Amino acid sequence: MEARAKLKYARLSPQKTRLVVDMVRGKGVQEALNILKFSPQKAADIVASVVSSAVANAEQKGVADVDRLMVKTIFVDQGPVLKRFMPRAQGRATKIRKPTSHITVVLDEK
Repeated sequence: MEARAKLKYARLSPQKTRLVVDMVRGKGVQEALNILKFSPQKAADIVASVVSSAVANAEQKGVADVDRLMVKTIFVDQGPVLKRFMPRAQGRATKIRKPTSHITVVLDEK
């Protein structure tokens, strides 16, 4: 039985978030949370909260054993990009891109 959790519009770069997500793909839930806990990246805290949410969803569904859950699939899709401008010297402006990410976690029993 699968349990899912999805976070949309996270203010993280998808490219940087994928580096964090790749560390926990295929691992057990407890091991994945430990890896994310000690990772220095900003995305690690947010991915950990999504994994915890998926575990809570599994408990709510009544999965047989929560301790046997593993990260079956985890991926990051690109969300919309917020486009801003910053004033610069001599009346110019430069573009600032603020990317967003959609993080999806699917847990399954081993």
